Amino acid sequence: MQQLLTNYVPLMYDRNIIMEAISKNGAVVLKNAILQRANVKNQNGRIYPRPILMREVEKYQQEFINQRRALGELDHPESPVVNLKNVSHNILNCHWEGDDLIGDIEVLSTPSGNILKELLKNNIRLGISSRALGSVKELGEGTVEVGEDLQLISFDCVSNPSTHGAFINESVTPKKHDEYSVINELIYDFLSEIR
Repeated sequence: MQQLLTNYVPLMYDRNIIMEAISKNGAVVLKNAILQRANVKNQNGRIYPRPILMREVEKYQQEFINQRRALGELDHPESPVVNLKNVSHNILNCHWEGDDLIGDIEVLSTPSGNILKELLKNNIRLGISSRALGSVKELGEGTVEVGEDLQLISFDCVSNPSTHGAFINESVTPKKHDEYSVINELIYDFLSEIR
């Protein structure tokens, strides 16, 4: 029997870059966030086998990310439907690093996106959580494994993640920088020094 499955991971971000983007009315992008983990028991007692998760991520990439409609909500709703009036962000891309699914998250200027920006700006600890439909099978000792019928729906921003290490933590040095982020950081540091 399919049920709504959620899985939470803390997000990592650099508060200074968030503040700069907000002050310039620019796009806020959380780079290299852990979106999901395969083959590890999460705080909900679920294990997502990598082959099943990889299959669903590939479909999600083709049907949602590549079409710029990988929308997520602020908090998990009770429904598997992504409600546009509650959308806060869009997943821009994703890739695998070992068993970690890594991606970039664009925070939108929607009402829920603006709430998310304020939470980030005020250094509130948040996480990212997958939302999916699927069945599980009991493995014993409070552990279940997600079944072959898994259907990935979205990645939502939430306050309590089930995936270990999925909180959006402030990071003075982000895990990776693209050229744009490095240039923005240098400009921000330079302008801060001359003020």
